[in-house]
Amino acid sequence: MIDSAVTSKGQTTLPKPVREALGVVPGDRVRYVILDNNEVRIVPIRPLSRLFGALKHDGPAVTLKEMDRAVEDGALNG
Repeated sequence: MIDSAVTSKGQTTLPKPVREALGVVPGDRVRYVILDNNEVRIVPIRPLSRLFGALKHDGPAVTLKEMDRAVEDGALNG
């Protein structure tokens, strides 16, 4: 079990094992979700900048026209 103190301003520091488990680094944001059983879940908010390069694509870039055609084909054949 990991504990941390709460200051008079209601602040606390996420202990290192918690930061590592959440994968958060300085500057990241977290969200507190209050559950029905008086528990709180802390979840990381992933900035969009972290997604850059997450999906790899080998080949030429796809045009907007090609994307529109693929969406239309999916709607007709989906």
